[in-house]
Amino acid sequence: MSVITASTLYDYIRCPHRVWRDKYGPQDEKDKDVNPFVKLLWEKGIQHEEKIVKTLGAYIDLRQGTIEERIARTTTALQSGENLLYQPVIRAGDLLGIPDLLQKCSDGTYKPIDIKSGVALEGDEDDEAPGKPKKHYAVQLCLYVDILKQNGFQKSKTADIIDIGADVVTYKLDESIGPRTPMSWWQLYLQTKKEVQLQLRNSEGNQPAMCGVCKLCPWYSSCTKWCRETDDMTTIFYVGRKVRDTLSRELDISSALEVEGLDVETLVKRKEKDKDYLKGLGETSLTTMVRRAHVLKTRKSPVVYSKKSFPEVSTELFFDIEDDPTQDFVYLHGVLERNNGKERYLSFVAPTNSAEDEQKAWSDFWRYIKSLKANNFTVYYYSHHEKTTYKRLFNKYPDIIEADYLESFFENSNVIDLYKFVSKNTDWPTWNYSLKTLATYLGFHWRDETPSGALSIEWFSRYLESKDPKILERILQYNEDDCRATLVLKDALEKMIKGTVIAK
Repeated sequence: MSVITASTLYDYIRCPHRVWRDKYGPQDEKDKDVNPFVKLLWEKGIQHEEKIVKTLGAYIDLRQGTIEERIARTTTALQSGENLLYQPVIRAGDLLGIPDLLQKCSDGTYKPIDIKSGVALEGDEDDEAPGKPKKHYAVQLCLYVDILKQNGFQKSKTADIIDIGADVVTYKLDESIGPRTPMSWWQLYLQTKKEVQLQLRNSEGNQPAMCGVCKLCPWYSSCTKWCRETDDMTTIFYVGRKVRDTLSRELDISSALEVEGLDVETLVKRKEKDKDYLKGLGETSLTTMVRRAHVLKTRKSPVVYSKKSFPEVSTELFFDIEDDPTQDFVYLHGVLERNNGKERYLSFVAPTNSAEDEQKAWSDFWRYIKSLKANNFTVYYYSHHEKTTYKRLFNKYPDIIEADYLESFFENSNVIDLYKFVSKNTDWPTWNYSLKTLATYLGFHWRDETPSGALSIEWFSRYLESKDPKILERILQYNEDDCRATLVLKDALEKMIKGTVIAK
């Protein structure tokens, strides 16, 4: 019998195909080497857990022994009414759980607690509200509660997360997920559990999809290969699994080429008569999909739909930061400066992960920006990450610059998020519109053999331990290449706007 664990549920939440592929997929295509960044996350998780456990006081340590032995010892500890259990193992039927902690409540029942090296609540990066429970955390906690309830050790549906800041956050699992999702976390868990059970029995399979979250998965190359070989609809930028499945079910199509041939006008007319037809897909979405399918399958060269020109100034800055979200720490602000055709790369680095060094690097960056002639420079960056990260930095170090200055900086028409321009005004014959994909399409090559923002975080972690200057140089080189890739993309867009054909 296949067992369902917290890891199984996490994998399913991240990718509805992962559980099936782990058990029934082509094992020879699975990457056997764990991504170094994933290893780093594991290590940081272990370190954080050890740090928290040291503050707990007395507890029953249940880490040793086989799974069966640990289950038996956990059951004995629960029946004896022990106050706090560390790394217990609980089971009920095909459910197996290893919460970090089980804490005895005043009524004699037990509450599961997981120690996480991330924040307990999430929300929109621009939203200053407290946020809501993370889906994968909630579903994992539901598993523990389910097992405890089946064994008579839980009555309520509550559990806790101890997060990266050592804050204890209670998850009320029978509460609604939100106004747009009226089901409760518990109902989501029951639904997820059922779907996972069907996949483990091979009673219900599904197909791979090309998604942005897949790159750290050991099945990434395998699933990408399948999608490209089958001309899957998710090879069209922003056609995700849900949209793909809707189109397949209701239009009986299976390829990107078939999307190109859709008659949007006919589909919209039918939607006007049947509100449930192609639910969630409006005329704009359908038109965009057909247009992108055409660029991908037939045109096979990029196209720009806007003739808006970029500002003409003496100095252009191409900007990229490197940060570690596991520490909420920015360790590098990189700028490629182009002044009347001459280029130079500037880096503002935090050589340690101390607050003092992070603050100094940020302060040095703003000192440089303020040294430039006002309204005679532009700043190009790619995606909202820089903007939202700087808002968080301001909250940490409010004395470096004025709030109004930061706000006006990003509101300035000379400070341009190229991703916004690309996603709204262009289409490319590529399956995603990431900077690396588009710059590579344009012929740019990173000097590093494995250029990756995630790996940059792992490199910085190793640099902090070793102080090896070669590692720091690798980070700087990677960041400079990201800045240069932004320059290459901006120049290509400018040529496209002026009507020059960009060929691969």
